Amino acid sequence: MTNDELKGKMKDMEGRAERQAGEWTGDAKKQAEGAKHQAEGKAQNFAGKAKQAGQDIKHDVSRDLEEDDAAKQRPERKTA
Repeated sequence: MTNDELKGKMKDMEGRAERQAGEWTGDAKKQAEGAKHQAEGKAQNFAGKAKQAGQDIKHDVSRDLEEDDAAKQRPERKTA
């Protein structure tokens, strides 16, 4: 889990609590601010997931290239 995912989850949870408090008290402004914070948190979480997916792909490609290089350097086995 990336830092962005964690921060996004926290912002989403805080926004959800803020929105709910606004609903309970009838405060439309607090509801709107909470919904805004929720949306920001969800976006940040999504960005963190996308960043992690990119890092995973980069790691997989690097590993595959290293394996290909290692295979090319091994001498071929001759069968009788």
